[in-house]
Amino acid sequence: MFEFVANFIHAIPFPDWLSDTAFSIPGTPISVKWYGLAYVVGAAGAYFYARRVVATKHVWQTDKVTSGPVTIPNKIMLEDYFFFAMLGILIGGRIGSILLYDLGSYLKNPLDIFKIWEGGMAFHGGLLGVGVAVWFLSRKYKIPLPRMADIAAIGAPIGLGLVRVTNFINQELWGSKTSLPWGVIFDNDYDRIARHPTQLYEALLEGLVLWLIIRVATHRFKALTRPGLTTGIFLLGYGVFRIWVELYRLPDQGIDQFGILQRGQMYSLPMVIGGAFIIWWAMKRPPVSPKYPRVKEDETEA
Repeated sequence: MFEFVANFIHAIPFPDWLSDTAFSIPGTPISVKWYGLAYVVGAAGAYFYARRVVATKHVWQTDKVTSGPVTIPNKIMLEDYFFFAMLGILIGGRIGSILLYDLGSYLKNPLDIFKIWEGGMAFHGGLLGVGVAVWFLSRKYKIPLPRMADIAAIGAPIGLGLVRVTNFINQELWGSKTSLPWGVIFDNDYDRIARHPTQLYEALLEGLVLWLIIRVATHRFKALTRPGLTTGIFLLGYGVFRIWVELYRLPDQGIDQFGILQRGQMYSLPMVIGGAFIIWWAMKRPPVSPKYPRVKEDETEA
């Protein structure tokens, strides 16, 4: 009894009531996983939050001298955004996972590329996929690329946080050994030792904390009046948080490191450098004023 209590104080057994399945359809083999649901709910949450921010006029206005008006996407544009961003996340995330983390395995078994139900998504690939969607929509609606990128950045932490929580539920991507009282003993860990719940670290930092930082930047310091600034904050913040958490996260099994850096750290380093540069670039430029696109009679503003 004493040993059980001592172990519980220094470690938390993985909750036996948590399952990777959200729900199943009775009488069929069809089930919905929390992981897939997190992508859908996260993208939808980012969309509705973007609509709310777009409708909050004071965050786009400044009392400083501006360089001129820049268009703010309306409801129709945001609906388009949601569709293409979701495609970018899914296609880019899958391709990124294959190319960045496990190319050799997929070359041996090419049909595994289509087995998306088995997992295998990479954030950095999804980021590039969303980047392509942002570039396409920027050209389609003739809105400057930095402004379109900012629309993605304000809601991205919502999806990131949810997906990291489901990484915990799936008992994957856990961390190294720890003696901290919140260490978790995962059921699929053959060593049965307390480990850093790095999935929850990332959910907290890349999700909630990063969202709060961006929220303060946009609503308190008018970051959206300087196109690109919010994007830079997101890239820098995510990169720093990911690099730090990777210090406590086990490297992916069978994947080589880049010297002293894990792959996640190496892929995040350009985000830190690029994010810092974009912040500097955006702050060097004068702010802009808002321009609301004309809306057809059968359309409504966001």
